[in-house]
Amino acid sequence: MKKVILDSNAYSGLLRGNVEVRILLEKADHVYMSVIVLGELYAGFKGGNREKQNREWLERFLAKSTVEVLDVTLETAEIFSDVMSRLKKNGTPVPINDVWLAAHTLETGAALITFDNHFVRVPGLRLAL
Repeated sequence: MKKVILDSNAYSGLLRGNVEVRILLEKADHVYMSVIVLGELYAGFKGGNREKQNREWLERFLAKSTVEVLDVTLETAEIFSDVMSRLKKNGTPVPINDVWLAAHTLETGAALITFDNHFVRVPGLRLAL
């Protein structure tokens, strides 16, 4: 697997020592982190009692040469609208932040590392787990 993108629950799993996530990351040539996921992580850090430590770990992870942070672009917004429209038409809703993450995943051609089963509803999305 050359390119992967991490969901917030996969990043949290990595911190908790999840071997599957670690192996997928070790095999990847390129790891993407969506700003949407970063927002979820930062919010989670604020709700916990180790915010400083969690931010430091994340900063070290993001500083790796294989990791790239994805901003939302006009192309991301176009893909988001297509995904959202299809899901709505099919009556298979997905949480809004996950629609943005799906858009980033499709935009990059990466495989998504996640523990959320609802991503199978997104046509064309490649899942790593």
